[in-house]
Amino acid sequence: MSPKTAQRSPAIHRAGENTQRSPEGIASAPFWVEMLVESREDGGLTAMRCSLEPGTMTRWHTHPHGQILYVLSGVGLAERDGEAAKKLRAGDCVTFAPDERHRHGATLNSTFAYISIQAVLGGSAVTWLED
Repeated sequence: MSPKTAQRSPAIHRAGENTQRSPEGIASAPFWVEMLVESREDGGLTAMRCSLEPGTMTRWHTHPHGQILYVLSGVGLAERDGEAAKKLRAGDCVTFAPDERHRHGATLNSTFAYISIQAVLGGSAVTWLED
């Protein structure tokens, strides 16, 4: 089999091996981020598991190819620009359109954990906006 047609074994991400605090300034408080899939290539996917403490909300942001959030646990909020925040619970899935201004986070009385999936454009999968 030539190198172009050879199949690669699936990569395995071991839980907890790539968990770190979120970058400063992207939310009202730091939260835990576990990178599951990371790409810098245009069209490549990034995926992460995020765990937020009660009351932690991200800053407004956009994603060049949109975003999928799948809620793992807790109660959270998703807010689209110009709309009221909607409550999210475990098992809920919300999508944001490309370049749609939005934010998400934990309610005041609950933790919130989710998986976030987004594609890269120009080396980045997110643009953080001023509040």
